[in-house]
Amino acid sequence: MNPRPDLDQLGLSTGKKARLHRILHQHGLRNGTALFLPYDQGLEHGPRDFFANPPAGDPKYILTLALEGGFNGIAIQIGLAEKFYCRAGPLSPVNATVEDAVRLGADAVGYTLYVGTPAQERDFAQYRQVRADAHRLGIPLIVWSYPRGAAIDAKGGKDSFYAVDYAARTASELGADVVKVNFPHPEKQSGAAEPYLREFSSQQAIDAVAASAGRTLLLVSGGARAGDEAMLDKARQSMEAGATGLIFGRNVWQRGHSESLRFVTQLRDILAKYPSR
Repeated sequence: MNPRPDLDQLGLSTGKKARLHRILHQHGLRNGTALFLPYDQGLEHGPRDFFANPPAGDPKYILTLALEGGFNGIAIQIGLAEKFYCRAGPLSPVNATVEDAVRLGADAVGYTLYVGTPAQERDFAQYRQVRADAHRLGIPLIVWSYPRGAAIDAKGGKDSFYAVDYAARTASELGADVVKVNFPHPEKQSGAAEPYLREFSSQQAIDAVAASAGRTLLLVSGGARAGDEAMLDKARQSMEAGATGLIFGRNVWQRGHSESLRFVTQLRDILAKYPSR
């Protein structure tokens, strides 16, 4: 198991450290782990993700679920954050300025970095400004580090071990405080570089991704809806690798209310076994 970085080891400013401490030790299990509920899919995917459980289309339903489930925070776009902030958790906008995040009382701001696309240079320039603003205002920066584009597709795809490992390292190199990645699939090797062509277990792959994140706190995404046991295995392996926590959205709210809470309880039981030292 990779040792999880302690907040004192990250070289954080006072403001960033205070906000991350609130997220990790004043919400959720309060043991240094994190369980986030992302609700930004409406912009990226459109309403289709809400068809499986129509009440999930209402932000009030999601915010109530986040509170009842004991999440550390919720990630939502700025329009919903402004309209529903009074009910929201500690983690808010990802598609606005850092000043907007501070104005709304968020404890972190998020930026989606598309690693490997032809537009990567412009993306990095835009990210650089967000990072500078986050540093100036003392707010933690969470990077959604997503491999995308034809070059990535030619080397195993966006959730291959190669691509996810690359994305984790990129976010760390570029100064993210926290990085969100997909769970790696080591069996997807077509076109990948030589070191990734050997046989790896899923545990070995996520261990390597956590090591590549280094002193950037790691959150592992749930991704598309899948079976409970597969998702719980993903959660266990992520935490065993040294991840700080999980960010599961569709696997939570694409099911009925009581079933959502039952599943969240299982996730929290896993996180409870990995407190910060």
